[in-house]
Amino acid sequence: MKPRTKFLIGGAAVLGAAGFLMASAIKDTGVYYLTPTELSAKLAADPGFRTAGVKVGARVVPGSIERKPGGREYAFRVTDGASTFAVVYNGIAPDTFTDSVDVVVEGRMGTDGTFRATTLLAKCASRYENAPEKYRTTPGYRAGPSRA
Repeated sequence: MKPRTKFLIGGAAVLGAAGFLMASAIKDTGVYYLTPTELSAKLAADPGFRTAGVKVGARVVPGSIERKPGGREYAFRVTDGASTFAVVYNGIAPDTFTDSVDVVVEGRMGTDGTFRATTLLAKCASRYENAPEKYRTTPGYRAGPSRA
């Protein structure tokens, strides 16, 4: 066998192994989350699905966030536009958690129709905007890094 043929076979084996490892890593770490409509459909089809832990991605309904006394328990509603349900989360909420933000909650649906979240992730804004005009006209306001 020629050295070039050995090199090509060895290179193909290395690339094949690397491709297999990348594909299996993506499969293991890639997580799909349900929308509220998909979750409702699964619960209607199989009531035993309530015991399964799931991730749900949705948008927080404006004005629905309630922070309980003590500051570590939150109650709010999420929607995908077609279906809405209540969520209760006990823990520290991310700084980006506000009205109308997209969230991913992980937990279980309770028998009372309230989703009991153990994890709350708030998505960051997809873009940053300039400060409103009233701030740009304020004396001492600087857009961008300070230059001395």
